[in-house]
Amino acid sequence: MVFRLFPEHLDVLVILIPVLMFALCFHEFAHAFVAYILGDDTAQRQGRLTLNPLAHLDPIGSLMILFVGFGWAKPVPVNPINLKDRHYGMIKVAFAGPASNLLLAFLAGCFVRAVNAFHIPLDQTISTVIYFFLYINIALAIFNLIPVAPLDGSQIFGLIIGRKNPNLAWKLQMNGPKILLGVILFGIITGYSIIGAIISPFINFFLYLFAGI
Repeated sequence: MVFRLFPEHLDVLVILIPVLMFALCFHEFAHAFVAYILGDDTAQRQGRLTLNPLAHLDPIGSLMILFVGFGWAKPVPVNPINLKDRHYGMIKVAFAGPASNLLLAFLAGCFVRAVNAFHIPLDQTISTVIYFFLYINIALAIFNLIPVAPLDGSQIFGLIIGRKNPNLAWKLQMNGPKILLGVILFGIITGYSIIGAIISPFINFFLYLFAGI
C-alpha cells in the first residue's frame, strides 16, 4: 500500500504515519529484546532496547513515510558471536521483528472480534485507526519475511539455505537490495506493485484469521 502526499490523502496520512512509526519501532525493539535475551547486549549498549521512536527511526526512512507513505527504521545491530544459540540465534533474532508485528495484529484482531461480538459502537476515526493498525502490522510482518536482503526473511531463510547452498545464499545477500529497490521503483512508476501482489493473499488470510474481516 503506497500513499503519496496529495491533499486528498492527508486524512489518511494523519493516521498512517503514527501507526507505521509505532509498528516499525516495535519491530526493531523486538529484534533488540530477543538479541539481549539470547546474550548479545550490542543493541542495549547503543540505546536500541527501547520503544522510543527517536532511537529507531532512520532520517531517510522517515522522510519516505512522509512523502510516500512507506519507510523503514534503522536496523538493530547484532553481534552473532555473543548469542548463546550459535546455530539458530540469528534466525530467532530475525524472526522476532515480524513475530512482534503479528502479535500486535493479533491483539488488535481480538479487539475487533470483541467489538463485533458485543455490538459495541465505535467512532469512525477509531475504527479507521484500528483497521490501519491491524493491516499495517500484518503487512509489515509479511513484507519482512520475503527472503531478499536486507529484509528479515533473508536472515531467516538465508541461514537455512546457506547450510545447503552457500553460493545461492551469498548471491541473495549481495543482490537482494538491488532486486528489492528495483521492484519497489517499478511499483511506484507503473502503479502495479509486484510485492503487493505477492503478499496480499497472506495479508488477507491473517486479516480473516485474526479479525474475521
